[in-house]
Amino acid sequence: MAFGQVVIGPPGSGKTTYCNGMSQFLSLIGRKVAVINLDPANDALPYDCAVNIEDLIKLSDVMNEHSLGPNGGLVYCMDYLEKNIDWLQSKLEPLLKDHYLLFDFPGQVELFFLHSNAKNVIMKLIKKLSLRLTAVHLVDAHLCSDPGKYVSALLLSLSTMLHLELPHINVLSKIDLIESYGKLAFNLDFYTDVQDLSYLQDQLDQDPRAAKYRKLTKELCDVVQDFSLVDFTTLDIQDKESVGNLVKLIDRTNGYIFAGVESSAVEFSKIAVRPVDWDYYRVAAVQEKYMKDDENFGNDI
Repeated sequence: MAFGQVVIGPPGSGKTTYCNGMSQFLSLIGRKVAVINLDPANDALPYDCAVNIEDLIKLSDVMNEHSLGPNGGLVYCMDYLEKNIDWLQSKLEPLLKDHYLLFDFPGQVELFFLHSNAKNVIMKLIKKLSLRLTAVHLVDAHLCSDPGKYVSALLLSLSTMLHLELPHINVLSKIDLIESYGKLAFNLDFYTDVQDLSYLQDQLDQDPRAAKYRKLTKELCDVVQDFSLVDFTTLDIQDKESVGNLVKLIDRTNGYIFAGVESSAVEFSKIAVRPVDWDYYRVAAVQEKYMKDDENFGNDI
């Protein structure tokens, strides 16, 4: 049994930087890490990858040979990878005994809520290699400063969760830059906990372009809240404490915390009754660290 992460998210959300930083952190705490690059468009890797999809297929070759654009080329590459899953399986098998796996996927969001190729690749690996994987979905934290973009991020996160059917963690990445595009209308926990989204409506109504879509926005927000699945944790990949908190959360979702534990109810219960690290206090600490204190700013929901 091997454990790992499926790292996904829109372009620019920091997936490759995340894989680089996470691999370094895990190595520091004593885990052997193997990074698997499955993004055929990523030709400037900051990390040493154990497996690289470019050894199988290159996006530039696909685009030239089949006269495809980058989006169509990526879909083709994922389809080709699915058909050649035995190649990937053979590359991974030597790593399973003692490595923790990080899968760096492309940033084309359609691959994870519209097309089935990427999901099929993941599911086949889980079945054939007995992998225990958690999907880590990165969303740029600055989207919280724009109500419309935040709602879009919620819909993308929900769609991806439902499509992939994996243990799933949504992450507001680059939390250290959260106010680089303006101050937030509410406290940070409003965005991480996905609280009453009706409060966003007043913010959206201030934008003439969004006001005419008021009814549509309300219905979309209702869909997110009816499922009640989406929430976020935060990440500053350069901060060891922030990365460590995320690793603890991932280890709970993919079962890594139980690795090596004797299969007895007593041993499992010891882990289950450990002190709880309440998210509320962690989010409050993040807000205090990265968001400017302004008595005229912030609404307490």
